Amino acid sequence: MAKKKSTVFMCQECGYESAKYLGKCPSCGKWNTFVEEKISQEADTRSRVSLSKEVSKAQTIKDVKVEQTGRVQTGLDEFNRVLGGGVVPGSLVLIGGDPGIGKSTLLLQVSAELNQIGGTVLYVTGEESPSQIKMRAQRLTISETDFYIYGETDLSLIVETIEKLKPDYIIIDSIQTMYHPRIDSVAGSVSQVRESTAFLMQLAKTNNVTIFIVGHVTKEGNIAGPRMLEHMVDTVLYFEGERHQSYRILRAVKNRYGSTNEIGVFEMRDTGLREVLNPSELFLEERLEGASGSAVVSAMEGTRPLLVEVQSLVTPTAFGNAKRTASGFDYNRVSLIMAVLEQRVGLLLQNYDAYLKTAGGVKLNEPAIDLAIAVSIASSYRETETNVTDCFVGEIGLTGEIRRVSNIETRINEAAKLGFKRIFIPKNNLEGWTVPKGIEVIGCLTLQDVINQAL
Repeated sequence: MAKKKSTVFMCQECGYESAKYLGKCPSCGKWNTFVEEKISQEADTRSRVSLSKEVSKAQTIKDVKVEQTGRVQTGLDEFNRVLGGGVVPGSLVLIGGDPGIGKSTLLLQVSAELNQIGGTVLYVTGEESPSQIKMRAQRLTISETDFYIYGETDLSLIVETIEKLKPDYIIIDSIQTMYHPRIDSVAGSVSQVRESTAFLMQLAKTNNVTIFIVGHVTKEGNIAGPRMLEHMVDTVLYFEGERHQSYRILRAVKNRYGSTNEIGVFEMRDTGLREVLNPSELFLEERLEGASGSAVVSAMEGTRPLLVEVQSLVTPTAFGNAKRTASGFDYNRVSLIMAVLEQRVGLLLQNYDAYLKTAGGVKLNEPAIDLAIAVSIASSYRETETNVTDCFVGEIGLTGEIRRVSNIETRINEAAKLGFKRIFIPKNNLEGWTVPKGIEVIGCLTLQDVINQAL
């Protein structure tokens, strides 16, 4: 009879299992990521058990009771927006971001806000001691609030504390430091992260407790641990921003209860994170008048319109092959638009280097930004300034046509609110809505039409 193996080799990047050590993972292609882990010999007898010891049972759908519990509004409107309108009771939210970006600071402020509206909050820290959390809370001026701090990494002890306190909200900082004693592997391994998250998911769903999980990210920007971690939770938020800049963007990449790609903008200060309620004004405040290579687009991020400046610098190349650089949007999109400009508008760009970026570090990935990119490139190439009160919205086709985009009325209202006098849009978007006062809407069929009127 064959001997049953008690260990397995597991990839720490993607969770792939192998009976023997492999230098390269056949699943994710990474090298030297396999670690030997013991297989638990105990049967997994877990079931969905609530803190009141009630075991879940099968029932017909007409007998299922729906608790009409509304979303909980925190005092941070930007945080509420990203979650889709507030905190959903019983949800499991994963927040990832680079080290030092401000994840713990954000959740400390959220804990204080939830505590002020009457909720019981338990902040479980596995990376810092309670005294270190207290020092940070003093800096954030929230040290006099009544939410609980618990320094522990053993999930069995954490559950005992939860049974005593019966909190409404739990913060786990971070999931990579937690371990379940039933799993015979080190904290942070694929097995521990997967099992700890599954355990917390059961806890949230069966007891209607909202749990926020902090997750570390890899050097590629993905949340560390198995990919299934993001599939298990209800909402995945990424906290982004340059460490050397004060502005941070909280972006929803998955949300079962709201819109994806929703963003919230914060500014990091000595006293914590401050909400930026009008990010469009922020992204345009340092724009120069009379500068060539600049165009403004009204882009949609989730349900929010953002006015962002697109900058281009086109210069003759000093080498045989022209160089293309793009920061803030897809490089392939830039190459496509430059090809259309050369073939359909007659701009000879093949011997010119092109450098493009979005002001403020925001990332744009929707088709409606095409027109602003094209106008900024043409403006820099011709060394002709664009009107500082012009805005551009539209998708560009390969034949040079300007194609229809969504949410056109919302985009135009945002541009009018910030004082723009003209906005260029696709001609097919002109019907079915009311033009706001103070702005001229120009419908265009082709890219050539826009270039002739704007430059």
